[in-house]
Order: sequence, then C-alpha cells, then structure tokens
Amino acid sequence: MRQVISTDQAPAAIGPYSQAIRAGEFLYASGQIPIDPATGEIRGTGIEEQAEQACRNVGAILQAAGADYGQVIKTTCFLADMADFAAFNAVYERFFVTKPARSCVAVKSLPKNVLCEVEVTAYLGE
Repeated sequence: MRQVISTDQAPAAIGPYSQAIRAGEFLYASGQIPIDPATGEIRGTGIEEQAEQACRNVGAILQAAGADYGQVIKTTCFLADMADFAAFNAVYERFFVTKPARSCVAVKSLPKNVLCEVEVTAYLGE
C-alpha cells in the first residue's frame, strides 16, 4: 500500500514532491524547513526558533498520518552551520524524546537559506 500524506498544518511542498508517503507500515516524510504554514514565511532568524518550527512541521505531518514523535525511528538533520549543533540539539531533544537513530550533517546551503531541515522515517505498525 502506498498513500500520499498531506496536511495544511505543515508547509506545502515547494517542489515536485509529497510532504510524506506511507508505504506499508512505514512513513517517509520529506525534509521540513522552518516555514510557518499559516503565513508561508520563515519563522525566526536564529537556530532555536527555526529548529522549533521545523520540528513542529514534522509533528503536523506525523499527526496527519495518525502517528506521533514516539514512532519516529530515524531522523536526518541538516544544518547550515555545525556551530549551531548544540543549540539545535537542545530544541530537537524536546521533540524526539525516544531518541531515534539520527544523522546530522552540515550542508553548504538549504532551501530559502534557512538554518536547518529535519526529515523523518516513522514506523506505524504495532
């Protein structure tokens, strides 16, 4: 079974992709950047505010799929500057309390020149 997951509680895709795809008992969510879905604008100028919004966007997609942060098994986090690693982690750990597997990498740039992006894979089975 393949199902497209979409919600207006997270930013609409800004390219030719889906917010998330459910494939069997797994959910593969596209990376979320700190766009406020209500305004379409980047939320915050610092890493803390941007990480908070990116994580909230992930949560909205999880909720649309009938899931929550506790079902996330893997995250991939992208930072524009690895100097933000500790501050990003301070926000991240409030959302991902079950400590899923994770990769975190610095990248040259991110869409809309944001400071972070978070993508997740979640297990929706029992």
